[in-house]
Amino acid sequence: MPAYRAEHTVAKTFYDLPRQVADKVILVDDASPDETAGVARRLGIEVIVHPRNVGYGGNQKTCYEAALAAGADIVVLLHPDYQYDPKTVPALIEPLHAGRADFTFGSRFAAGGKPLQGGMPLYRYLGNKATTFLENLILGTHFSELHSGLKAYTRRFLEEIPYHSYSNNFVFDSQLLVDAVLLGYAIEEVPIPTRYAPDSSSVSVVESLRYVIQTVWTCIDRKYRHRPSRS
Repeated sequence: MPAYRAEHTVAKTFYDLPRQVADKVILVDDASPDETAGVARRLGIEVIVHPRNVGYGGNQKTCYEAALAAGADIVVLLHPDYQYDPKTVPALIEPLHAGRADFTFGSRFAAGGKPLQGGMPLYRYLGNKATTFLENLILGTHFSELHSGLKAYTRRFLEEIPYHSYSNNFVFDSQLLVDAVLLGYAIEEVPIPTRYAPDSSSVSVVESLRYVIQTVWTCIDRKYRHRPSRS
């Protein structure tokens, strides 16, 4: 769980996670100015606290390092802001257990999903659709959504993908996904519901536009200029 200012939602997220689905839950608190770490510790979650804020991508790096060090065979990225339904984790990891995929992610647009009815802001909906269209066009893929915060990976995938070289900011997600596509990993998207609430985290319009530009540039740069290689 990559966490920042999640004191009001981490318990709901944790309690909704099916107990039989995870051997260990690790939360990495990115120097939150609230009680996120304290609440997580009281829930029995293993907590790592950054002494200073390093950004969303930097938080994920610590998450994956900790999970691999703990011996995980499958690693799930679940935001503790309750925006993604923890009950969907079993469906998310099924393709990994079955050996069909190296990497899965939840899609709010797949299988006739209606993100706007689930509370997704219109600007996020339009930005997601436009950016996903451009990414699919450049990469030759046909995903319904490429901007999900609910993901799962095999151990081998994380050991081979060069995620330590990625940005510490939000574009980390795009760098990882683009490299996964270009390196030929098996990827599946899993339909999930859309759920937005007042206490769910969100980025500003300006930050969203910056992310869109960086994402499109990542696709072009990785495909035509700096092809990725496995670690």
